[in-house]
Amino acid sequence: MKLTFIGAAHEVTGSCHCLQVCGKTILVDYGMEQGVNVFENAELPVEPAFVDYVLLTHAHVDHSGMLPKLYARGFRGQIFMTDATADLCSIMLRDCAHIQMQEAEWKNRKAKRSAEVQAVEPVYTMEDADGTIKQIVPCHYNTIIDLCDGIKIRFTDIGHLLGSSSIEVWMNENGVEKKIVFSGDIGNINQPLIKDPQKTPDADYVVVESTYGDRLHTKERPDYVADLTAILQETFDKGGNVVIPSFAVGRTQELLYFLRQIKNDRLVKGHEDFPVYVDSPLAVEATGIFQKNVYNCFDEEAMELVRKGVNIIGFPGLHLSITSDESKAINFDEEPKVIISASGMCEAGRIRHHLKHNLWRPECTILFVGYQAAGTLGRHIVEGATNVKLFGEPIEIRASIRKLIGLSGHADKNGLLDWLSGFEKKPERVFVVHGEESVCEAFKDCLNDEYGFHAYAPYSGTRFNLASNEVEYAAAPVRVEKKKVKGVSDVFKRLLAAGQRLLVVIQHNEGGTNKDLARFADQINSLCDKWDR
Repeated sequence: MKLTFIGAAHEVTGSCHCLQVCGKTILVDYGMEQGVNVFENAELPVEPAFVDYVLLTHAHVDHSGMLPKLYARGFRGQIFMTDATADLCSIMLRDCAHIQMQEAEWKNRKAKRSAEVQAVEPVYTMEDADGTIKQIVPCHYNTIIDLCDGIKIRFTDIGHLLGSSSIEVWMNENGVEKKIVFSGDIGNINQPLIKDPQKTPDADYVVVESTYGDRLHTKERPDYVADLTAILQETFDKGGNVVIPSFAVGRTQELLYFLRQIKNDRLVKGHEDFPVYVDSPLAVEATGIFQKNVYNCFDEEAMELVRKGVNIIGFPGLHLSITSDESKAINFDEEPKVIISASGMCEAGRIRHHLKHNLWRPECTILFVGYQAAGTLGRHIVEGATNVKLFGEPIEIRASIRKLIGLSGHADKNGLLDWLSGFEKKPERVFVVHGEESVCEAFKDCLNDEYGFHAYAPYSGTRFNLASNEVEYAAAPVRVEKKKVKGVSDVFKRLLAAGQRLLVVIQHNEGGTNKDLARFADQINSLCDKWDR
């Protein structure tokens, strides 16, 4: 009954935890790292082919985006997730594969022009994404599922994204019964469209995110419509565009919800019929999935409008851009407009083209509506950069850079504490993950010192025995050396991770027989002699 922390340990992205119980190996999330990679992730304790199940909390790529790579390396188990998450993953994983293949093709063309010979391989292919999607098992909220002998699971609405969930896992191994809850990303209260997070009454162990574990949102619910209207009015009056880097899934649909009301009530004076462009094929598909899951996932406020026959994320003047030609045409139209495009952190996709055309224009506004991870282009702009480079061209930033305050899919510190307060009895241990290093530590200290929890913030590779409530191996942080890692192949990264795993194995065998340990040491030294050049 072991829990090993792999990803998003003292980092915000790349979530992955490994549960080994009842003879099964289960991953909870397998996400992609975004922005700066601060710490090296430990390797999985087993090869991908020996992973039996994956439990997915939600569809965002920092939780789901590496599943096709797992498949490419031999995984063929089932992937359990909610119905809506299954719908979203069916488009998001294909979109991720498309981006990986496009970027690899672009880098290889560039390499040929500069006489570089080493080909770049995509992280995974469309075939890998399609294979992954076939392994998905959709599940209903609030339904206990017999995963296998000794293990049951249940998905509970956590209010972060359409279909997002916390996951309860009941385990019975050798007469020892334990329950662990994985929070996933806990949603902010009073979000448009989706429901508030639901609490869970009991658990022996809890793995909780801490993205905003050191800060508070505004005390009162912001008036998003009024704030957005003011930004639109100011920008349109100057003759500029409002460009919104937005996550294709979740945030884009929330913005459409606000814009429908603004246009319906004709709040932007002199520009009442302003056009809105959603320039993201993924966002267009995701919007259809939101409409499909209205009755399962929408909150009462949204449902009241639906019952009145209102299309709450559609309106006159909304243009959905699918083809690249449609995307390019947007920037040749001089009428003031709203452009919503992915990616939300400006790291890839069509948004970079719209930034290239609008960042240098003082009459325009770049409006950020979500979290910007450290090291991303979005974070760089938000923090006051005066110029950036896009497609090899330096761009001076003259546009107004704004943030829509309070519009966050993540609970703040109080929201995290409120969710944890739902446990009627304090868990034996709370593991704090999915936050920047200082935030993880601060939230852990807060839980211990102010609220009487027994909290622990693990680094990647840490292994915990759930049966005995003991840390079996406390991994030390392995920081990424930027100068060394730049250009390092994926194979070499695996070698570094294998070295870290070797240290885990050595520590695990402390107290073994001298004869066995001596033979193990001889084998290691022999390998070192062979490879030491």
